[in-house]
Parts: sequence; C-alpha cells; structure tokens
Amino acid sequence: MSPRGRRAMSRACARLLPRVCAALADPRQPGSDDTCLEKMLDWFRELREAEPTVKLLRDNPCLTEFFTAVLALPEPEPNVLSFTLRLAGIVAAVEDSFMHLQQLELLARLFGEDGPLNSAAWEDASVRSGWVEGVHSMVQHQSALHFICSGGGIDVIFTLQGDPSLFVASAACRLLVHLLTLSVGSELTVPLNAKDCDWPACAHMIIRHIEESLQSNSASHIKQSLKLLTSLFGSCQAPWTKVLWLGMAKQVESFLTEDSVQAQHILADLLLNMARSPVFHDTEGSFWALVTSALEHLTPVQSSPLAVGILRLHRCPQVVRIKALTVLLQPMDCILRAAFQPLEYAGLLDESVSDPSAVESLLSSKSSCASLLCQTLAHLEELLSVVFLPVNLPYASLLRSVVTILQFCNGLLIPASPLGSKISQILVGCFRVQKSALDALAALSDRKCSDTVVGSLFDVLLAYLESPNTTPTVLKKSFKAMSKWLMSLPGMSFFKNQQQTEKTLQDVFLVLQKRLCSPCWEVRDSSLEFLTNLIRNLRDHDEFRQSLLSSEVPKLTENLLEDPESYVRASAVTAMGHLAFITYFFVPESPVAGNQYNKEKTVAKLQEILSTDPEGFPRRAVMNVFTMWLKESCTGQLEETEQFVSTVVQTTAHDLDWEVKLGCLELVQIFCNHMFCRFGLPECPYAPISSAVTSSICQNEPLQIFCRANLFSFLFRSLCDCDKPVGQKACDILLALKSHFCQSSTTDLQGPGDLSAGHGIHWLQGTLRQGSLVQNFPTDDGNGVDFQDPESMMLALRTIDLVELHNDLNKCSDYVEKSPQSLLEDILATVGTAEENEADCY
Repeated sequence: MSPRGRRAMSRACARLLPRVCAALADPRQPGSDDTCLEKMLDWFRELREAEPTVKLLRDNPCLTEFFTAVLALPEPEPNVLSFTLRLAGIVAAVEDSFMHLQQLELLARLFGEDGPLNSAAWEDASVRSGWVEGVHSMVQHQSALHFICSGGGIDVIFTLQGDPSLFVASAACRLLVHLLTLSVGSELTVPLNAKDCDWPACAHMIIRHIEESLQSNSASHIKQSLKLLTSLFGSCQAPWTKVLWLGMAKQVESFLTEDSVQAQHILADLLLNMARSPVFHDTEGSFWALVTSALEHLTPVQSSPLAVGILRLHRCPQVVRIKALTVLLQPMDCILRAAFQPLEYAGLLDESVSDPSAVESLLSSKSSCASLLCQTLAHLEELLSVVFLPVNLPYASLLRSVVTILQFCNGLLIPASPLGSKISQILVGCFRVQKSALDALAALSDRKCSDTVVGSLFDVLLAYLESPNTTPTVLKKSFKAMSKWLMSLPGMSFFKNQQQTEKTLQDVFLVLQKRLCSPCWEVRDSSLEFLTNLIRNLRDHDEFRQSLLSSEVPKLTENLLEDPESYVRASAVTAMGHLAFITYFFVPESPVAGNQYNKEKTVAKLQEILSTDPEGFPRRAVMNVFTMWLKESCTGQLEETEQFVSTVVQTTAHDLDWEVKLGCLELVQIFCNHMFCRFGLPECPYAPISSAVTSSICQNEPLQIFCRANLFSFLFRSLCDCDKPVGQKACDILLALKSHFCQSSTTDLQGPGDLSAGHGIHWLQGTLRQGSLVQNFPTDDGNGVDFQDPESMMLALRTIDLVELHNDLNKCSDYVEKSPQSLLEDILATVGTAEENEADCY
C-alpha cells in the first residue's frame, strides 16, 4: 500500500473534497478526465483499507450529498454516473457504511429498481459497467449479499451475462462467481451428495439459473453458463464445487456430441480448469473419463489446448496423459507419414485417439492447414520450455517432423504421397508456419538426436539463411535457431569429426558474409546480433575462432560501424566489442589476426563514435562495450586503464543522452571497485577496514587516481543532472567513496565552521541542493572548487550531506504530483467551478 493509503484523509483533502464533489455533480461543468476519476477511486479504496469504518462518510458528508445530487440529475453524464456507482460500492464494502447508506435510502436508488436500471442512462455501457463494478465492490459482507439477492439485483446480473458489451458481460460473469462463492463459503458445510445439498438462498438462485440455462434450447444461454462454470472452477477449489458439478455433469457431457450448441471450445477450457483443481482428482474416474471423451470427440483444433494443459499436470492418470500426448502429436505424425511413403523412419504414433482422417482433412485444406500447424508447434514449444515435464516426448521424431515442415515451406522436399503433395503446395512460402517451426526448432536444441537428423537440420537452416525469399523476420528466427544449435556444438556427436565441424562453420560464415552486405538494414542488424551471440558463447573453442578469423566477417563488421542506419551501427559496435576478445584480448599472438586488427585502432574508433555519432543507440552500445571490457580487465595496465576511463568520462560528461551517462557511471563504479581491490581495500563500501589498510598510502593513491581521471568532476556534475536516475547513481557512487575515504572518527570531520578552508565547497554544497535547477554546472575552478585536488575532494566528501541528497533523489519524482491533494486540485482545474466561470468575463 502506498504511504498515503496508510493514514486517514488529510485536512487539505477534506477541505477540497466538497468542492470536487459539487463540481462533479454540477451539470453546467465540463466532464472530468476519466483518468482522474479512476485515480480518485483508487484513493478511496486506500482510505477504506486504512480505516474500514463509517467514519469516512460521517467526517465527509459531502459524499452522501454527492450521491444524492447525481441521482437527482435528469440526465447525468454517463462517466460521472458510472463513477458515482463505483464510488458508492467502494464505500459500502464496509458493513457499517453500508448500513449508513441504507438508512439514508441511497442504496436502493443507486443499485435498485429506483436507480439507473430503469433510466435512459442505462443504455450507456459505461453505466452498466459501473453498476456491475459497484455491486462487486460492495458485496463483501452478508448484508450487501442479501440486499442484491432480495432486491432483484441478481436478475439484472443474469441479464447482463449476455450484454452486447463484452466488458460488461465478462464483469457480470465474474460477479456471479463472486456472489456464489461468498454465499456458499459462509454458510455451507460439505454435503454428502448433490441431492442432499441445501444451498443458501443466493447460491440456490444462481445454481438454479445455471441448470435451467444448460437445459434450455438457447445456445447463448448455454455458453454463458459454461463460461460461468469455467470461471468458477478456475478461481475456486472448495469441496462444494465437486457437489455442484455432480448435479450438472451429465448435461455438460452431452454437449460434446451436440453440434447445435457450438460450445466445444468452452468445454475444453472448462475441463482444463477442473483438471487443475485437486477437488476433481479423485472423482472415482468419472471426471477423467469425461476428459478422455472430450479428447476423442473434440476437433483437433479444440482438443489441442486441452491436451497441452493435461500434459503439464503432475496429478493425472497415465492413460489420460498418453491420450493427450497422442492428440498433440497427431498433426506432426501426419506430416511425417505424408512426406515419406513408405515411411522411411519411425513415426510418432502407433495409434490415434480419434479418426486420423480429421487431421488429414485439416492439413489438406488451405484454410486450416497453417492454423493447425502453428497451434501445434506453439504448444510443443510451450511443453519444451517446462523444466519438469511429467511425460517423455519423442524428441528425435519431433525434430524430424519440424525439419520436414520447414522443408515443405521452402520447397526443399518432394513428397511421395498425394497428401504430402497437397500439404507442400499449401505450405510453400507460408511465413506463419516458418516462424512457428523455427521457434520449435530452437526449443529442441538441447535435446540429443541422431547425426542424420542433425545433418538435415543444418542443411535446412543454411538453406533458409541463403535463400533470397526468406523474409527479415523469418531470417531472424533462422539465425536464432542456428545459434542455439551451434551452441550445442561441443556436446553433439555430430561435431566429433573435426572436418564436419569446420565445414559447418565455414558454411555459416559464408552465409553470414553475404547477409552482412544485405541492402536491407533489418537483415544486417539480425546478422550482427547472430554474430555477437555466437562469439559470446563459442569464443573459447579453437575451431570457431579459426573459422571466424579466416573469414571476411570481422572486416565486414568493422565496415558496418559506418552504416547509415543507427540500429546497425549499434549492433556493429556490440559485435566489435565481443570480437575484440578473439582478435587481441585473449589471443594476442593469433597468427590469423596478424596486424589487421589493432587494439588501439578499435578503441579509437569506438571513442570517436561515442563523441560524434548523432544517434543515441550507437553511443549507448559503446558504453556497454567499454563497461564489458573493464569488467573483464581488458583495458591494459593501471596507467592505460586510468587514461582510458578519463577519456571516456570527459567525452560522456556533455552527452545529452541520459542512458549514455548512466552507462558511464556504471563504468566509473567498476573502475573504483577495481582500484579498491588493487590497493587492498574491500570492494564492499560498508566492510570494516583495519587501521593498517587505511594508511595514507592506501587511501591517497586511489584518491589521486580518481582525481586525475576527472571522476569527481563528472560525479558532482551528474548529481545535478535533470534525469533523476543519473543523479541517483552518482550519489550512490559518492556515498561509497565517502565510506572508503572518510573512515576517521566524527571528531576529525570538517564541521560547518571549516567550510571557509575549502573555499568553494560551500558554493558546491549550495549548488547541489538546487539539483536539476542548476544550469551549465561549472567544473573549473572559477568558484574555487578544484575537482582534481585530493584534499578538496576529501573535504567535499566529508562536508557535503550526501545522505540527505540521496534521500531527496530517491523520493518518487511524482510524489507531490500524485498526492491526493494534487489529484483533487487537478480535478478542480479540469472542471472548474461555477463561480470562477461567472467571474471570468471582461
């Protein structure tokens, strides 16, 4: 809960609230912003939670006056009326407040027959939605439940189940579930069976409505009740739900074979929600028999979501799990059987759960083939991402089937069967299926498979990477799949043969060379991302390094640093940063690299991009690369590193992109930690430091380095940055430096009286208090502050209250703007007041 919700309404808000209520209820005023009204409702929810009594209404009589005024309007604004209903529901959620509104006879006029229900305003969906939300908020106790059920409100909710507005219909369904669970949960003890059950009055009304709807001839009413049951079993796992189900099971089961209802997709959702509930796990097999029947009778498209949900359950009969797996694999099995006649490899299935001709019919139809395959592939990808899957998938056959689909899509396979020919014609050039199959292929990358299928896999991926018909999106997914499979290279028997490894890598880099020269910038960008990913994961393998450095890829990557597209330049910077680990950081004596790749040249080029590139993306990428290098200790000896950091800091200090400056602060923080470790100081700023370690030599050497590198100038300047994350990060670093360098006792610290000794430290402290209001923060000694002088910086660290600055910077930037008082003022400013409008004349 936010801080403002932990206390009662402030005096300022209490003074403003009557004016706000009067303005909202005044038909002469323009309508208030809906966003402000939503925030106001959130505020009242917090007030109610902070002090759940009738005190809110008694201390603020303007609320009940507001309800009365809005109800008295002949044609209230729909958004104001909707707000009124929801606000009343929030307030009435507390029982004594409910009783107070009852005594004033307001609730019947708000939510009963005397209210908006029978007015013209009810035609507006926002009013109906406000009524439903208001009732849902209000019914948190038995008094409100009795009010709704006895006053005809329950019939209104039944009607709203079929509302033309899907938002209203969905809200009505959730409300009925809420009413049912509240009614039963407070009164019912678990009965022996459905016949003996004595439901509470409200629950009885809802259950009777569900039963009558299921037995009616109205398809819409049947669907509404099935959705209600689906929502109920998805949110409530109380034992009584089993009793409720037993009274309706036969009727629901009959819908599996009734085509006239057309509610099979809802049945799949219903059964899946029930399967997830422990209440139905021991239903003497009757429930699981119904699930099995559904898997057999639903169409492949309808049964697939149910099957994948069943396969993720750990508590499920094995026979049901096998049938679910069979349903899911049936389209993949059909693909294999259609592609190879006679079947060259073992198929996925020995037998089918339902008639295989249904799947074959869908796959041979242009209107359904792609949809079925995309759905199946997406479900397979979902299952492959589950860490502990309670079923063993036939990975090798699945992989062969996915590869076959990709071959169909790219025209690489000539099937022997008529069905295969038909599927091939449908799938050629089908981007939807290509993308889904490539995602599934990537998900299969950590599974062990035979060399034969792996060889076919790489052939297919190379064909996609080479083909001019491959779209940029499909190419990106092809790169991802290739990358994931190449990362499995060390553990695959396919790559035990060195010649095979070299051949595959050479083919990959030949394709990559071509794609890096593509006229399409998205392709160049994806190619660079692919290269970076490979280097990040395979740079320790000799075969990979040799293949990469013997290709034209490094030179082409360097050329793309000048690309006209900023996204490509940024990706080229990142790739060059990782390429550096291969070209000279870890293998400086590599005979392949020779003098072609020069460390100083690369650093200079990236620094040039940092200082001159007009777009932010490449400059951010440079900072990420420099930070990565520094983390890996790849910037040379101490003097080299100091000079490197100093140059980057001076370049970045005037950058207008806050993310670049934030990246530079990350670099500074890493550099500081490295220096502390180098000179024997602990990296943790709050770790105790012995007197021996904190000798002047250990303290002064890092301090002098930081001053020479212009770190303090950059850090103090960043404290006043207009972008708050920059100031927060700078303050964190300065606090850490203070804890390292100012370990002496409080008696040694410079007090306020010593400020004159620091010349401009007093000015600096005052400047920092202005924060982002400072314009053109000076970093020279014009104000007597020498940011390169260790003594001055030590004095600054000791004197300036960095903790106070830290607290100010870490306050929510909109803690004032989002306060309840500001919200009420905003509403008044939006709607105005009658007096102000009348006075505004000349």
